[in-house]
Amino acid sequence: MAYDLLNALQGWSGRLGGFAIYCGLALGVLLLASGLRQLLSRKSLAEASRSRRMRMIAEGRAGAERLALLKPPARRTGWQRLPLVGGLAKTLRQAGVPLSAGAFWIGCAALSALLFIAASVFTAPLNAAALGAVAGFGVPVALLQARLRKQMDQLVQQLPDALEMMARGLRAGHPLNNAIGIAAREMADPAGTELGIIYDQVTYGEDLPAAVLEFAERCQLEDVQYLAASIGIQHGTGSDLSGMLETLARVIRGRIALRRKVHALSSEGRLTAWLLSALPLVIFGSVSALTPSYFSGISDDPLFMPMMAGIAVLTVLNAVVLKKLVSFRI
Repeated sequence: MAYDLLNALQGWSGRLGGFAIYCGLALGVLLLASGLRQLLSRKSLAEASRSRRMRMIAEGRAGAERLALLKPPARRTGWQRLPLVGGLAKTLRQAGVPLSAGAFWIGCAALSALLFIAASVFTAPLNAAALGAVAGFGVPVALLQARLRKQMDQLVQQLPDALEMMARGLRAGHPLNNAIGIAAREMADPAGTELGIIYDQVTYGEDLPAAVLEFAERCQLEDVQYLAASIGIQHGTGSDLSGMLETLARVIRGRIALRRKVHALSSEGRLTAWLLSALPLVIFGSVSALTPSYFSGISDDPLFMPMMAGIAVLTVLNAVVLKKLVSFRI
């Protein structure tokens, strides 16, 4: 009995040691990739603060060319109406990723193939193919969506400063489009590029309220929609635009402060939701690593796959419900 227990403990320690080695290798590769990325993308602070539009102006590109590269198409037809595939070019522009949609999908396919080759050494070809497809396409898309959210959050953070800069320009006697151009030159991305697109549109003959409204539709941010509505009302009634911009900047700053306060108060609930959502996956992975025969011994049972599918569906529903409970819209 004691001898069998000792053998089992030795087997578990060997598996844990191998798992720790794999985790160490993965962490080392991640740190190496991060270091190389920071080393290769190191720039001066002056270069990092310039927007994409200002860099294109420095390269001598015309306004029409800048609009063609920075402004997404107004309407999508046919396959472009698909939720992810059709809007990928717009998502890449807004996220600040210098890739075309075709290059992005080619990179995802190459990553999926590499993961399939690496995983086929340790598991069956079908499992390796599923892992390569999910990780090769799912991870880049998730990272792109995270970068897009970060860019939009940064745009909201920059918006009050841009509005106050425009208000000061109006008080100094500049027309509104010139005030927008000044803010576009002084602000960093993403606000600098987005305001520069508005300025280029007005310069090439488009109506200012329509350009700002298109900016709001492009970003899908509530604070930007307030700006579009305010400029549209001012354009029709001729009210004090500088005072309105300063008031709107104060309102946006107040909303940002309230969001941060709610985010801090709900941090415990969000952490609990993450732990409860990850707990079934942690238990499944731990049992599979420590006792491989625990699930493989019953995998031939006809009820095994339906039960596993039901558990997976309930786990996903649990994660969705918990996320809804701890997410607050302000």
